[in-house]
Amino acid sequence: MKKLEYLSDKTQIYQDDEFYTFTSDAILLSKFAAVKRGDVVADFCAGVGVVGFNLYALNPDKISSLTFFELQKPLFDLCEENIALNGKTGEFNAVLGRVQDLPKEFYGKFSLIVCNPPYGKDGTGEKNLSEHIAACRSEVYLTLEELTKSAALGLKFGGRFCVVHRADRLADVISFMRKYGIEPKRLTPVAAKGKAPYLILVEGVKGGKSGLKFLETLYN
Repeated sequence: MKKLEYLSDKTQIYQDDEFYTFTSDAILLSKFAAVKRGDVVADFCAGVGVVGFNLYALNPDKISSLTFFELQKPLFDLCEENIALNGKTGEFNAVLGRVQDLPKEFYGKFSLIVCNPPYGKDGTGEKNLSEHIAACRSEVYLTLEELTKSAALGLKFGGRFCVVHRADRLADVISFMRKYGIEPKRLTPVAAKGKAPYLILVEGVKGGKSGLKFLETLYN
């Protein structure tokens, strides 16, 4: 069933509980990403656009453009509907297709790319999920390496890539970033009170110098 969600007084989105619905991970990522005035932003694996729209809600005067990339047609359609709902037709746009097939027109275009990707390796996780939900939770159609490679292609030199992922895949996140010329610069662990971190938020800079800053753990 399609439902209207309010991200702020002025920003709202539709999502449908028949498909994958957003969690606090998306909100944490949008708060973690440091937006600069004039940023040209992409939201990879956008779904209905919650990360990008909440990023805009938090930084309405800084983002110059926002492009959503989504593979699944029903989610892409909702994302386009959300663009119209927020009066951003012609200013924001959505692209239907695989992130690893990033069109060349987007090479070197973005100063900031955010992504809340599938967390689990293909073949892991819950069984008997619908195709729509499985694609959002596991690397059925997009691996972490493919995602990072496309982010490197889409970023300008000095552009930032911000991603949320499971804490147990931190080594993968960092190794793939470095493999494709994105230097990890900021890292925030996310944990429940009294427990080890279960998520990590990482920002890397294309062509950046080495030096990773660990920020305080967020308790969620």
